[in-house]
Amino acid sequence: MACARVPLDEQQVTEPGSLGKEQTLPALHPARKEERCFVPYKSPPEDGSPAEAEAFLEHAKFITEDLDWLLALPHDKFWCQVVFDESLQRCLDSYLHHAPRGLDLAPLPSSPAVVDMQRSVHRAVFLTFLRMATHKESKENFLTPAVFGEIIYENFLFDIPKILDLCVLFGKGNSQLLHKMIENIFTQQPSYYSDLIETVPTVLQVFDTILDKCGLFCEGAAAMEPLKLNSHKQPTAMTMSQQDLVDLVLYLCDSTTTIHAFLDIFPAACSSFHSDGFLARLTSFYETAVPDLEKAVRKRNFDDKGFQEDLWKRLSHSCRKIVEMAHLLLHHTCLQPILEGGENMQTFADELLQHFTSFLPEKRFLSDYDEQFPIADDISLLQQALPVIDETRTSYLLQGVESAWDSVGRRRPHRPIQHRGAAGGAAASSSSFKLQEPEGGASLEGAEAMMDVPRKGNDGAGCAASEAELESLLTCIRELLPDLGEGFLLACLHEYDYNSELVINNILEDRLTPDLDQMDRAMPRPVKEKVADVLDVRSNVFDDDEFDVFRRDQVDMSRIWKGRRKGENARETLNDKQHIAEQKARYQAYETVVDEVVLEPGETGEAYELDAYDDEYDDTYEMSQVGANDLDGDSLLIRSLFHGVNMRVYLCFSQNNVNRDQFVQDPALLRERADARRSLRAAVAGQPKGQGQNKETLLDRRKKEAHKGRGANHNRRNMADRKRNKGMIPS
Repeated sequence: MACARVPLDEQQVTEPGSLGKEQTLPALHPARKEERCFVPYKSPPEDGSPAEAEAFLEHAKFITEDLDWLLALPHDKFWCQVVFDESLQRCLDSYLHHAPRGLDLAPLPSSPAVVDMQRSVHRAVFLTFLRMATHKESKENFLTPAVFGEIIYENFLFDIPKILDLCVLFGKGNSQLLHKMIENIFTQQPSYYSDLIETVPTVLQVFDTILDKCGLFCEGAAAMEPLKLNSHKQPTAMTMSQQDLVDLVLYLCDSTTTIHAFLDIFPAACSSFHSDGFLARLTSFYETAVPDLEKAVRKRNFDDKGFQEDLWKRLSHSCRKIVEMAHLLLHHTCLQPILEGGENMQTFADELLQHFTSFLPEKRFLSDYDEQFPIADDISLLQQALPVIDETRTSYLLQGVESAWDSVGRRRPHRPIQHRGAAGGAAASSSSFKLQEPEGGASLEGAEAMMDVPRKGNDGAGCAASEAELESLLTCIRELLPDLGEGFLLACLHEYDYNSELVINNILEDRLTPDLDQMDRAMPRPVKEKVADVLDVRSNVFDDDEFDVFRRDQVDMSRIWKGRRKGENARETLNDKQHIAEQKARYQAYETVVDEVVLEPGETGEAYELDAYDDEYDDTYEMSQVGANDLDGDSLLIRSLFHGVNMRVYLCFSQNNVNRDQFVQDPALLRERADARRSLRAAVAGQPKGQGQNKETLLDRRKKEAHKGRGANHNRRNMADRKRNKGMIPS
């Protein structure tokens, strides 16, 4: 063996040859490969018959033993076997293709032995890929990074489809390890980034295929083959066969789950998807295909209602993954650079707002996205990071979100603003997409292949888990660690922000906080305190009244009736004069009015309970002009001056001024005035023209000429005087 600290690709080894002579070979050489046949993987039997279960157990045992033998090989032997043994690669590929997913419709095996064996195979395959993705195991055992990248790329040990399958199969129990694996692969071999960019159109073709099968065509999709005029009508989601609809929903569910798992575990790939217009195509597909598929699954007749409900859950799961994919793309390409405070923050903010604006026509997608990831929260973050954000643009965007909710006929849930740090976004809310795991799904695949469970988020940001989510988290952890008590697990979840993955890793690696490490690991779940009844803690203005049935056992039912009280009619109500007698004593107090009290010599006002007269007080109010001249002319001027209970009333009548505001005047006076006007007009008329006029006629005409503006101009002088008296015109 070569000396230490020399990379494996440069090492030389001396081994005996076929003729007994020693020969020197490179450490990585086909001759050093062990002759061993790795059998392909077969999935567990569906019907669970004893014979098939036995065959699976025997077949899976061979795979487990072979992989355990491979993992026990030294560094150089392991890589010789990996690079030059084609049967090993066929075995690993077969597992990635046929391993059961959490969303498969195949019934789960009931045999505990089959379940345990599947877990063993699952674990061995994952550890094999983990070692294959590691170019440096120790200071002595390592490969040159460039050579490592060339080996895995040229020998197809890893490719983009394999990496996608690894993420969906093993991501939910080992996302941190998978992230390091994939990051190392892409770092040591950048050619994988080029392959990823070439893979994006293939992923988009998945959505185009679904649209084509449903008879839908959206703008921007790949050009479809033109249909002949005499061809049959394209089937739709409502007219296609039931089996085709099931296959289509499962195809969508598997594709969206796989892509989301990859983007979630390896966020660096978001830029590759984002640059190819993936987001716009994704939202357009959602708006076009999802309503038709939902309508078909909901309204078509299924013989098995349970199967229909399961299909609906898978479709809802697909919708949720599409929305989360869109959020991952926006978060890692636009929001993350802004939160990190890097350069060109304004450019990233404008790009984010532009994407949100492009969502406005997609009403269904926008409302579902806003329900899981409120756009108002992201705008609030932008306003905090960049105070120069255009408020008109953000207001228009928020109004568009409200309009989207109204157009889909749903009520927007009230959610408090969630503050997100630089490490990640708010937790996804699955209120609109409720998909439960198929029963027993996690037990079949083990911890590494568990399906999605509601959790607080990979980064720990978000709000506390609900009761249902908490139960799901506890179930997932206890399937791995059944010896731990629920009380201890609840404390761990609370400490690690309800991140089940982080809890499992820290427990297995014995890296719990000191407080958790000192706790009893078998501690049971605390008894839940009974919530007080809302009727016992209510506060109301009607509490403890005569009709409070919540606190009184007996109520006077004679005071309660339905509808009009019997015997009550309009005539009896009008004839009831009881209220007059009740008010009589009150009005009798106003009957006695004393205008003036005459005091005898030697008497004072105190004998009559009167205050002394204060002339200064009277003069003060007599000089006041407030409201004194509200009524002019012949109006009644009333001045009330109060001195204790003394009251003096002054009645003043003006004989000189005519009250032009009087509503009804004396008819005799009106007739007298009319006669005077007629006589005046007659006097002014005079003699016929050209025959001369007397002196009185000329004087009357002159007087008429001088005063003709009095009535024609609406009595301007008198009205001006009236306004001035009321204080409306300054004196």
